[in-house]
Amino acid sequence: MAPRRNSITPDKQRRFIATLAATGIVSQAALSIGASVEALYKLRHRVGAEDFARAWDAAVERGYSRLEDCALERAIAGEERPVVSRGKVVATWTHHNTGLLMFLLRARRPEKYGAVRVGDLREGHPVYEALKVRWEAERAAADAARADGARASLRAKLLGMREAVLREGALRGEVPGGAGFSPAGDSLPPADGEE
Repeated sequence: MAPRRNSITPDKQRRFIATLAATGIVSQAALSIGASVEALYKLRHRVGAEDFARAWDAAVERGYSRLEDCALERAIAGEERPVVSRGKVVATWTHHNTGLLMFLLRARRPEKYGAVRVGDLREGHPVYEALKVRWEAERAAADAARADGARASLRAKLLGMREAVLREGALRGEVPGGAGFSPAGDSLPPADGEE
């Protein structure tokens, strides 16, 4: 028995899938084989048409990949736009769509360019881990700066105390290192970087 004139034969299914993969547009692919979109969706959901449904999904994915490639090319190469003066095109200029470029970068590399919601930041997330390393480095640098500041402050106070003791001793006629002179150590360890 021959198939009905309006039936969607395996050959028409293959042509539909090929057109869908090339265009990514279901209605255009349906028109190319003379079938309605509704009839194709009914076939897609029919028991036993699982292979057709999988091929449909793969074709749509291929169509989206092609669309992404076109958008990427347009974002990088730009598009020519006319410069009009007194109703006449006098030149063209290349418009580079930065918004489109950022959209594509965020979609293809969300870990690097994507907007990250605070709720998504958990241990193991690349942005979380990068921030953690940065915060730990900043904290270590701040701790080291505080420690250096504390050492410098202590050294300055000790030097001030030493000077005060030496002045008092000089007023009483005592000679550093001589009898009766005993400041608690008459030299300080060198500051960092001094020998």
